[in-house]
Amino acid sequence: MKSLRISIVAIVTILISIGIVFIYSSSGVYAMQELGDRAYFLKRHVLFLFMSILAACGMMFVDYRRLRPAAKPMMIGTIVLLVLVLIPMIGQSSFGARRWFKVGVFHFQPSELAKFVMLIYAADFLARKRDAIKDFVEGFLPLICVVGINCLLVVRQPDLGNSILIASIVLIMMFVAGARLLHMGLLILASAPVVFLLVVKVSYRLKRIMSFLNPGQDVHGVGFQLFQSQIALGSGGIFGVGLGKSMQKLFYLPAAHTDFIFAIIGAELGLLGTLAVIILFGAFICQGARIAKRTQDPFGYYLSIGIVAMLGLQAVVNIGVSIGALPTKGLPLPFISYGGSALIFNMMAVGLLLNISRTEDL
Repeated sequence: MKSLRISIVAIVTILISIGIVFIYSSSGVYAMQELGDRAYFLKRHVLFLFMSILAACGMMFVDYRRLRPAAKPMMIGTIVLLVLVLIPMIGQSSFGARRWFKVGVFHFQPSELAKFVMLIYAADFLARKRDAIKDFVEGFLPLICVVGINCLLVVRQPDLGNSILIASIVLIMMFVAGARLLHMGLLILASAPVVFLLVVKVSYRLKRIMSFLNPGQDVHGVGFQLFQSQIALGSGGIFGVGLGKSMQKLFYLPAAHTDFIFAIIGAELGLLGTLAVIILFGAFICQGARIAKRTQDPFGYYLSIGIVAMLGLQAVVNIGVSIGALPTKGLPLPFISYGGSALIFNMMAVGLLLNISRTEDL
């Protein structure tokens, strides 16, 4: 599987390179205006990138099977961190959300750790219970309870999007493992009213949904980001307005270097640029799926499925939000958006995927 590893490294390298260029392009004016340093976010991103490469190398060269005995302790530790971040004197609050630990100049988001650890825990559980996965009490319910605890704590931050993402990743892994569709269907039906209440009882979530259903209703309010994102994408045409020349990054599009960086790519590189990014993510998913298909070890198989599902879903949701196909949700575009915690854990996931492939070749 050496050729698969080379292709994945090449794809991720290209995506990272695109991210470096567009983080600087989309944040330079804002950083100069607010922080007095045009390259402020670029410098931090390069530092995060260096840390993430070291972390990925660590994941790649240590036998991934050694993670199995640590799956439960890691999950317990993650749950503790998710509880601690909710405590006012410990967790860092920003814009009404308490999602970060602040360590010096760095911010750590435990929900990103939760996604990563959940992959390992779920893969270990499914590898141990693969003969009992169709049994509701023994093979289905225990894993769902652990997922539910994590999702509940993430929702309390509040972060409904990452909570749904964690649940979706595990459901995909369970589906591949052979869980009964009846059990999964009943779970989705039971959780639907809860999700509905979480949306309608929180005003800003309801406004986002209404704005998604009727984009022109409030283009100066809650629908402002989506409206500006679509303007940016539309202004790029086929070939784009040119690198560094988009207008929406000039204080029109909030979070241009994080959640809506795809719109800036569309503005400056046009349809061809956005298609190139989509093709790269599609190629990553295909190559990752090929690694999973060729993996004989059950733990490695389920873990590789989870990694591909996690990165693929994040890409789909981010791009879907940018083009107006999905309601607005703050999920970064893997390897491209600015964000230290997400970049580090996404790169660690890639390192694990390469590790699984390399171990199979030994």
